[in-house]
Amino acid sequence: MKSKPIIFTLLLSVSLFALQGQTLDDARSWYLEGRYAEALPVFQRAYRETPTDASVNQWLGVSLLKTGKILEAHKHLSFASESRIPEAALYLGELYSKLYRFEEAEKTFEKYQKAHRRDKEALAKLERFREEASQLQRRALHTEDVQVIDSLVLPKAAFLSAYHLSRSSGSLMPVREFFPDLLSDDKVLYLNERGDKIVYSKGNNESGEDLFTMDKLLDSFGNEKKLPETINRDGDQAYPFVMNDGLTIYFASTGHQSLGGYDLFVTRYNLASNSYLAPNQLNMPFNSPFNDYMMAIDEEKGIGWFASDRFQPADSVCVYTFLPNPQVALVESDDPASIYRRARISSIADSWKEGADYAALRAAAQQRSTPRPAVAAEFEFIIRDDAVYHRVDDFASSRARSLFSQALGLEKQLKELHGELAAKRDRYAENGGADSSLTSSILALEKETETVTRQIEQLKAEARNEEIRHQ
Repeated sequence: MKSKPIIFTLLLSVSLFALQGQTLDDARSWYLEGRYAEALPVFQRAYRETPTDASVNQWLGVSLLKTGKILEAHKHLSFASESRIPEAALYLGELYSKLYRFEEAEKTFEKYQKAHRRDKEALAKLERFREEASQLQRRALHTEDVQVIDSLVLPKAAFLSAYHLSRSSGSLMPVREFFPDLLSDDKVLYLNERGDKIVYSKGNNESGEDLFTMDKLLDSFGNEKKLPETINRDGDQAYPFVMNDGLTIYFASTGHQSLGGYDLFVTRYNLASNSYLAPNQLNMPFNSPFNDYMMAIDEEKGIGWFASDRFQPADSVCVYTFLPNPQVALVESDDPASIYRRARISSIADSWKEGADYAALRAAAQQRSTPRPAVAAEFEFIIRDDAVYHRVDDFASSRARSLFSQALGLEKQLKELHGELAAKRDRYAENGGADSSLTSSILALEKETETVTRQIEQLKAEARNEEIRHQ
């Protein structure tokens, strides 16, 4: 007898949507096909008509969850789960894991397991959800100890206004501003300091978006090149930023096993193989189960920015300002809950260190450009006996400047390799050489340092010769 009111309200909703050309049956078909964005408005209208219908709450909650509206999804999935719809517990567990509430996630998974204890297919599905939650928890426990000095919530259409880059770091602009005819909604183009190279994304709904580069030829840009498959492998690639070395690229991707939506990645051009290395996924808090994108690091200021829609309304994004670490260091704590808070960026003050003047750091981050002292010397590079360069801007030849910038980038890489090699040699000495895998790793690192050293010497020689020919 209790089922009659539910049946009546569902029939009423079906008739209402039939008049509008979209029925609950249509939405349920899209739901089963994973077309949650299309089904969402139909379920939202159904909920307004029948807010106490457990099935409608279930469908709406899952559709909200799968389209990134996690906070909105919570009340609907909770209601459906309390109304004894077992499937709701599965997705409620997924939701809790995306909120870093891992203990609650496991409790809801246990509820689902109890309801399906004899259903092998359902238990296999549960195992996949548990593995995803476990992966998120492992990633959260390896959160980077980065100081977040500011956060600013902005409309998505205006989020670039929070990036105050020095001239030496290049510039960021909407793709559509540079290419008015290119359909690219909110995507971003990077233009280097010299104004002669751009990196941008383009594509379509069918093939996805990939990253491309283009060079300035005389008075216009041309020579478009698609970046290699190591970067443009799967999913969408967008929001590029190139470091001063010209070799290191940060970008966002929905592929490469992202945690959810866009994740941030970094790759570096390998001169030995004449291609880019396999991208590395950044740690939390830079990444999350939400959309995280547009990483930019200003080496002149020592400031970085990235954007995230975590826990934000649909039309908003939060831009975080942080201090880049010279080397990756993880948060150390015996309290997992405190690490989860750092992963989630529950409070930027949790990441602050004693003695730092964060007001001054924020003020520096907001300055458009920091002029260099006229006498500052960044390096000493002998071109001839009567010509010694101290800054990259001293080069007259653009090709020589590019070659020398690549050498500087490799010198940073070489420094990191020497640090890693020293650490592994210390471990080798401590265990008396008993670890054969450590021996192989040391030998491989030694070979790589030799290769990089030769590449640096070759690039500097080429830069010197190119500059002399240009004079």
